[in-house]
Amino acid sequence: MRAFFRLLGLVLLVLTAVLVANTLRVPRHQLGPQPPPAPVAVPDSAVARLAAAVRIPTVSATDFAQTDTAQFGRFVVFLRQAFPRVHRVLTCQKFNTYGLLYEWKGRNPALPPLLLLAHYDVVPVPPGSEAQWQQPPFAGRVAGGYLYGRGTLDDKLNVLGQLEAIDYLLQSNFQPERTVLLAFGQDEETLGQRGAAAIADALQRRGVRPELILDEGGLVKTDGVAGLARPVALVGISEKGYLSLEISAVGAGGHSSMPPAHTSIGRVAAAVAKLEANPFPARLDGGVGALLDYLASEVPFGKRLVFANRWLFGPLVKRTLAATASGNAALRTTTAPTIFRAGTKDNVLPIGAAATVNFRILPGDSVAGVVRAVRRLIDDDQVQVRRLKKGNEPAPVSSTTSAAFGALHRTIGSVFPGALVAPYVLVGATDARAYAGLSANTYRFSPLPMAEADIQRLHGTNERIRVTDYERVIRFYVALIKNFQLQ
Repeated sequence: MRAFFRLLGLVLLVLTAVLVANTLRVPRHQLGPQPPPAPVAVPDSAVARLAAAVRIPTVSATDFAQTDTAQFGRFVVFLRQAFPRVHRVLTCQKFNTYGLLYEWKGRNPALPPLLLLAHYDVVPVPPGSEAQWQQPPFAGRVAGGYLYGRGTLDDKLNVLGQLEAIDYLLQSNFQPERTVLLAFGQDEETLGQRGAAAIADALQRRGVRPELILDEGGLVKTDGVAGLARPVALVGISEKGYLSLEISAVGAGGHSSMPPAHTSIGRVAAAVAKLEANPFPARLDGGVGALLDYLASEVPFGKRLVFANRWLFGPLVKRTLAATASGNAALRTTTAPTIFRAGTKDNVLPIGAAATVNFRILPGDSVAGVVRAVRRLIDDDQVQVRRLKKGNEPAPVSSTTSAAFGALHRTIGSVFPGALVAPYVLVGATDARAYAGLSANTYRFSPLPMAEADIQRLHGTNERIRVTDYERVIRFYVALIKNFQLQ
């Protein structure tokens, strides 16, 4: 017995030594303090222009036939009137009438360009919720230091912010070495087929290979992540795929007084219950690992030990993250039943029943793999599984060691001093997925500080942006364009 305890003590000693050694060897990915960007005098008219943009209700309807495209035409005309200098110098090409591609030619056309993305369509305001807004959602009013309205966070701030930055640089007689492209989609909120997909296809055919592509997505989380109190700039290096499946069954129908053992509703409900009870496995290699690597050197020693030794503490990390909806979404391909259709009368058994289940696919999984897993799990010949559209695969994971990422990292550090930079996988969808095949350096980041409570305003009630934060958005794009010329 004494020998056993000696052996156990030796094993624990070796294990402790390995854990500590791994912790002490954690590399530091943060660049440290960056010099502040050159001052940019943002005019008061910049906020007025964003407010005017908000007043144009460019609402995307799921059914394009119900979209008020006249508002999109108004917005395109507004941009030309609001930024005459930009439209004199840059070329602008339209795609499907309302998608816009601007080109600011650089002095050296041999250098791969910088491509900045944004979209100007917005989601609807749920009927009946208008009274909950502190300011009307399409009034473009400033109150208490905030500009309120749809698009102030998603995503007119980036459309207008990028144009303001270009306009400022033109006034300063700045001439880019690299070409700068701006691509503005009109239907990002409805999967971007008329805007981003069309523009990306044209760039693909022209052989355009940007050195850096930047879209919305990440942000500066002011109340930290992973237990850190410091601000963390989350840069999306990928985004999850998208798939919706219809789960359906057909029964005999008839009178509800004589139901069979299994109705069509019962079969579909049982199938959906199986999917919810058996989620896809949690994985750290789908993007969370990169986030932990970048933050490991900045957390207290105990947490650093856990982050640096995920081979041992992986289950603990997964369990901790899965305790929240956002953490769980970052760990796995998610399963979300969203629509159920069956029956028209309370005393009549429906013949058919169907449910729509939406999946957000983690990098490393695939559309075909999800379909196979769903069919295997349901395991019922009386239940049909059908794709609704073909779905989108997860976006390729972009490099965090490239010069392009370095330029983005430096720019964030200079404009947001004190913020840590960390890569992550976006759980939603952006226009960037359409462009991912054009560059190995496709990132998702909005230069906007937000706490968790503010994030709930995205697509929600009282969407708003602090006026001083919008001014910093403009400064960020000026700094990025300048920094990127040095690559």
